[in-house]
Amino acid sequence: MTLSEQILSRAAGRPVAPGDMVVVAPDLVMGHDSLSPSIIRVMRDQLGVDRVFDKDKIAIVLDHVSPASTVGTANNQNKVRAFAREQDIRLFDVGRGICHQVLVEERLARPGMLIFGSDSHSCSYGAVGAFGSGMGTTDIALIWATGKTWVKVPPTLRVQVRGRFRPGVSAKDLALRVCRDLTIAGATYAAIEYHGLDWLPLEGRQTLASMAVEVGAKAGIVPPTGVVAEQLLPPAWLQVQEDAVYEQELVIDLAELEPQVARPNQVDDVCDLSEVAGTDVSVVFLGTCTNGRYEDMRAAARILSGRRIHPNVRLMITPASNLEMQRAMRDDTLSILIDAGATLTTPGCGMCMGRHQGTLGDGDVCLSTGNRNFRGRMGAPSSRIYLASPEVAAATAISGRIAGPEEV
Repeated sequence: MTLSEQILSRAAGRPVAPGDMVVVAPDLVMGHDSLSPSIIRVMRDQLGVDRVFDKDKIAIVLDHVSPASTVGTANNQNKVRAFAREQDIRLFDVGRGICHQVLVEERLARPGMLIFGSDSHSCSYGAVGAFGSGMGTTDIALIWATGKTWVKVPPTLRVQVRGRFRPGVSAKDLALRVCRDLTIAGATYAAIEYHGLDWLPLEGRQTLASMAVEVGAKAGIVPPTGVVAEQLLPPAWLQVQEDAVYEQELVIDLAELEPQVARPNQVDDVCDLSEVAGTDVSVVFLGTCTNGRYEDMRAAARILSGRRIHPNVRLMITPASNLEMQRAMRDDTLSILIDAGATLTTPGCGMCMGRHQGTLGDGDVCLSTGNRNFRGRMGAPSSRIYLASPEVAAATAISGRIAGPEEV
């Protein structure tokens, strides 16, 4: 069996195969501030259930509009806080960080678990060897009420990685290359397994897993080996099995991988950096569940050290969590970024979704380390978003145009 099939078999209580429709009992269900008010309403008003099925299997994170930007948002967040207190549910309040980062940091997401969240990037939990996937309001409400849901067992695509990154190339470039090769619908309702990455640290795995949904995947899983196995002790039953059947295999040689950039307005419109180098930008954004960790900020700081950002550029930094921000405070990482001219915002989803803390205006051109560049994603529909790595983001902030780290 593939990793997804092993996890879903355990959750269903019987062996499963791709295409099977099964009822499963998730190990953890996450809600965030944007959808939790409607989840609560559906559970109570439509399903007629007053108490959640198991408070210890639910977590709520206030991260999407954190802190609240309007009175309406503040009122909704207060309703969620009151519900969490009433039900005795774990609540991670404003400033703690992005839900996907927080659940990994708190060790709530662990290898072999089945996790559903009210966010499309819940596939991020595959970084620790879990099956994570996003669901909408009604589906999450049903799980909160009953502890069960149904799922169709997906086929699995294997991404076989060879070699190591060249200088100036990182996990974000690999994630974008997967989008380029598979295309935006190339893994629709499939699971992706990334092999050959036993050496890759957890933060790089989080970058890869979070972007699995950008090619339509139901889940993206990195086998829990190497540092993840040492830290999280995966269950003995969860292993890469040699005779597992994969629907498709994609081979990527990291020695040949150049910095990648996704052009507006499609995540799979990816090219080598050289094809868009020199494009003027007005905003550079470093953050999100894809690239808002200490290692990402540190990579940018190495390039920005002793330099100033271009006068025509606004550099926005949004840490993925308060713990990641604290790590950057313990050395000179944040000092370097702020001395270079960056603006630091509250840990959370920040400007990624265009709601606050750096919304793009008409005609703005942004180079973002985020995961989506759809028209209007970060603000004005006339703005344009390029996606790239933290290294390219730092070089671009200095140059005022899209540039690679070797240029600066």
